[in-house]
Amino acid sequence: MSVRYWSTVIAKTRRELRRWRQEAQGIRDPSLRLLALSKLAEEKSNVYFAATFATLAPRGRRASAIEVIVAVQVIYDFLDGLTEQTAADPLQTGLQLFGALCDAVAPSEQPRGNYYGPHPPCLADDGYLERLVATARGGFSRLPASLTVATVAALAAGRCAQAQVRSHAAPRIGSAQLEVWATEQAAAAGVSWREYLAGAASAVISIHALIAAAADSATTPEAAARIDSFHDRSTCVLATILDGFADLHHDEASTVDQRGYLHYFPDYDQLADMLVTIIRRAVRQAPTVPHGGHQLMTLSGVVAYYLAALGPTDPARRTLAPLQRELEPLIAPPLIFMRAWRLANDRRNRRREC
Repeated sequence: MSVRYWSTVIAKTRRELRRWRQEAQGIRDPSLRLLALSKLAEEKSNVYFAATFATLAPRGRRASAIEVIVAVQVIYDFLDGLTEQTAADPLQTGLQLFGALCDAVAPSEQPRGNYYGPHPPCLADDGYLERLVATARGGFSRLPASLTVATVAALAAGRCAQAQVRSHAAPRIGSAQLEVWATEQAAAAGVSWREYLAGAASAVISIHALIAAAADSATTPEAAARIDSFHDRSTCVLATILDGFADLHHDEASTVDQRGYLHYFPDYDQLADMLVTIIRRAVRQAPTVPHGGHQLMTLSGVVAYYLAALGPTDPARRTLAPLQRELEPLIAPPLIFMRAWRLANDRRNRRREC
């Protein structure tokens, strides 16, 4: 995985990021241009992580998979920023915007477009979002198993849209609508509403895994469903919750309504126990999933990414220590790499400030 990533994925990912940075610079609206560029700069680590899934694609189709994965992740991050902005009807506005994510992974369906519909007429991005969607749709349609995984990918995009939009709307219209939606969906999935919400919020991870699967002509609908189930019930939940711990100090300085997903989990020790249970379930489930070892390594990489962000005196280190123990020895290499990467990144940032 590591050799494939550094030899065939990283350079193409950088090129795709440069491409979308140039596109964003052409947005005439200053607030939207700033948002697009800041998301590309601040969330680029999300893009590099997402691109790790492309190592599962056959070599001859890997470049196409990277193009789609990068476009989808850039869409997701941009929409994340857009739906945090004030709107008269945050649910309608947010779901209209997140139609872009749904269109991106539905190449055989007519795109709904008009993503900025409920926004003021002056708000326009000069086609930036539409070009992202067109790139994702075009690249996805060229992957041999795209129609095979499309139904599952559409479901992942739909639940991601609902979770993100409803969560961002909660400070303005309350969290009751979020809990009602998540409870209804969780009943069918057989999990708690909080766990369902956390998985849905990061369902873009499942989408990336499905894009990689679409590059393999041997992928079946059953395989696509198992891949989505694995990440939805494990990697996506972990990513959402661990990101909350990474932002904990910032969130606790805000009002209650501004807090992130950890606000819905009042007992952090019980939450850590839940995450350990999720990891154990994922380890048992991995052998039944296509490229299960690789999928489990991706999960370990997510945990390592966030654990590496915790300082030596961070109180979350004690809470999350059981996660690292559950994943030993698998987590050791990515944890060493992530700590080294963060250290090098901090040094680069300090040099820029001088």
